[in-house]
Amino acid sequence: PAPICVLDEVDAPLDDANVERFCDLLESMVATTATRYLIVTHNAVTMSRMHRLFGVTMAEKGVSRLVSVDLGEAERLAAE
Repeated sequence: PAPICVLDEVDAPLDDANVERFCDLLESMVATTATRYLIVTHNAVTMSRMHRLFGVTMAEKGVSRLVSVDLGEAERLAAE
């Protein structure tokens, strides 16, 4: 198996039920292989099911900044 797999907006044409099925399948593949998956998406459901999010923001005009959020850590901090 490939060490990394990039999926670019594969969930874009899916309805919510199929996005959930896609995410379930992805979780199954993560659990059974050593492959890392990089998912490019705008879908909030897909983003909520990932382990880490990366994004680009522009706090001031012309200056882009990379943002990274570990969702497991964020949930732990919110619970405290």
